[in-house]
Amino acid sequence: MRLCLFQPEIAGNVGAVMRLGACFGVPLDLIDPLGFEWDDKRVRRTAMDYIDHVEIARHPSFEAFRGATPGRLILFTTKGDGSPYEFDFRSDDILLFGKESGGVPADVAAMCDAKLRIPIRTEVRSFNLATSAALVLGEALRQTGELPR
Repeated sequence: MRLCLFQPEIAGNVGAVMRLGACFGVPLDLIDPLGFEWDDKRVRRTAMDYIDHVEIARHPSFEAFRGATPGRLILFTTKGDGSPYEFDFRSDDILLFGKESGGVPADVAAMCDAKLRIPIRTEVRSFNLATSAALVLGEALRQTGELPR
């Protein structure tokens, strides 16, 4: 299983997702361009010492990412038509999250194998990116029996 962030805009979110990947032993893919300057000081501040415990791959484009990373692509979006709690995850799934301000473009969404939405109250719009990733990854690893022991 892998986490993937499409053009993330907030360094703190990337750091939190890096920490999530480190804690669960799940690699992280980042698709450029990032909305912030990638430098060791900024990234280390948000990811703390967890950066040394997560596999990170950067990709210059979505096409380069797909060329290098096989697996079923599961998009998490407010426009999703299914719930992660009713979806059957597999060990080779890639959990894709779009940029904070606008998700992924329609052509990227069209290439995904599933589009899921985390169920929340109608009075609010969405979770924070890192919170969404944590909820979904926890459920996916639970279903596949891959939670750390």
